Amino acid sequence: IRDRVSTVNVNSVGAYSVTYSVSDAAGNAAVEVTRTVTVTPDATKPTIKLLGDATVELLVGRAYTDAGATATDNIDGVITSSIVAVSTVDVDTVGTYKVTYGVSDAAGNAATPVVRTVNVLDTEAPLITLIGTSPVSVNQGATYTDAGATATDASGSVSVVTTGTVDTTTLGAYTITYTSTDASGNAGTATRTVNVVDTTAPEFT
Repeated sequence: IRDRVSTVNVNSVGAYSVTYSVSDAAGNAAVEVTRTVTVTPDATKPTIKLLGDATVELLVGRAYTDAGATATDNIDGVITSSIVAVSTVDVDTVGTYKVTYGVSDAAGNAATPVVRTVNVLDTEAPLITLIGTSPVSVNQGATYTDAGATATDASGSVSVVTTGTVDTTTLGAYTITYTSTDASGNAGTATRTVNVVDTTAPEFT
């Protein structure tokens, strides 16, 4: 075969021909033979693969960094840079959220979306901070006014419940307990010791 004529354009959809011809030494030409080559549209969807775990647990209030995903296509190759990620994650609110990844190839074929689940959890108790010191002393017979405490929690504002009494008429050590419970049921506690003491010397009459 001394001659082959091809019209194939692999970048354009259509039917093309490849024609083969040959002649012998005496100049006798063979009947030409033609092959038809059909270039079909790209109908194959890209594929997306998650990096990291499909389900992630995150403590409320913490920053979330997504692990991302990769994408490949049978024609376009690696198209990771074209991935569009849509996230509903709210790190400040307990709940279940989604990060959805999508991508299309140059021919417009859209990949089947891939989803990562992000569970924002609250497993930490509120942090209680005493106002004032502990232990604290109060003289017998005096009036005791507790300084109180404050509480902070990653899930939002929380209140403090104070329990315990101090009998200033009786010497001894008393305990004031502060409790704070967040919306997830996590309870934090702190205590203050109050010592009722007698520091007044006797008086002679």
